[in-house]
Amino acid sequence: MKSAEQSLSAPVSRYAVAPMLDWTDRHCRFFHRIMSRRVRLYTEMVTTGAILFGEKARFLDFSAAEHPIAMQLGGSDPTDLAKTARICADWGYDEINLNVGCPSDRVQNGRFGACLMREPALVGECVAAMKAVVDVPVTVKCRIGVDDQDTEEALDALTRTVIAAGVDALVVHARKAWLSGLSPKENRDIPPLDYARVHRLKQTYPALPITINGGLATLEAAEAAIASSIDGPALDGAMIGRAAYQNPEILLGIDALTTGETAPVADGFEAVEAFLPYIEMQLQQGVRLHQMTRHLLGLFPGKRGSRLFRRHLSTEAIKHGAGIDVLRTAISFVSDEELPVEPQVLDKIS
Repeated sequence: MKSAEQSLSAPVSRYAVAPMLDWTDRHCRFFHRIMSRRVRLYTEMVTTGAILFGEKARFLDFSAAEHPIAMQLGGSDPTDLAKTARICADWGYDEINLNVGCPSDRVQNGRFGACLMREPALVGECVAAMKAVVDVPVTVKCRIGVDDQDTEEALDALTRTVIAAGVDALVVHARKAWLSGLSPKENRDIPPLDYARVHRLKQTYPALPITINGGLATLEAAEAAIASSIDGPALDGAMIGRAAYQNPEILLGIDALTTGETAPVADGFEAVEAFLPYIEMQLQQGVRLHQMTRHLLGLFPGKRGSRLFRRHLSTEAIKHGAGIDVLRTAISFVSDEELPVEPQVLDKIS
């Protein structure tokens, strides 16, 4: 499954779309790739157990068009992570990323995710085990700390350990995670952002590629977050999460920022047209229309007819036997005329 596109593999890309549970599946990633050749795409977090003992193709298959693509793993057993990383690398993934940031109860019960911020030595063992068996970059996505941890001490301790283990890059969500008292959704918004802490980390470890994540709603905000706010080096990249899902057209500006290239498509309308052959192929393979069109609901905010577009897809695409005509009808409701943006509509899919 490896392809020439893997020559794009590197420890970090200037821009990436964050791994998001229930959202960044292979259909979402294919659609996002249509709008940017250069953005790095991440899978949803997949546990080591799912890959080692489950149906591998279900969790691992992807289109060659998705490169560069990273697999995010959830786990804390070095042996299992090494076995799983080897499977993922052989499957064709360009990067293996370890989740040290998810705050959900289910993840904590499995002793992985953000709770691993308390066990930097174990994280180091996990990274070293994966590095020993794969040639692709091994990276870590973490928080700046959890609960009552001192973020200076906690983040430095984790970073020192994973550098010693050979980590290729670090992605830092610039918030603490509160493992007691806040839901996963609240953990995305309530703990305050601390971009300066990530810049201090880069100042301390200038040779380590560091990507910043958290609260980046526009490319302008992402560029500002990358630039150094203190006397030191700039960060190496930015990872966009919900903004890429709530308004996918944000991805259209990435290629120009990174390489000066024009986007592969001009706008959301062209992106949908380019997505149609993929949808038709998936429908023939038994995939339900809604499984693909649910990733389009963030398109066209502020355009006349966008509400009808979302309503039609939400009600008709879920029906048994729904076909490509449902999407074509939904698109026909939308015009280029701009209306005031309705942020409350975006909230519904956050």
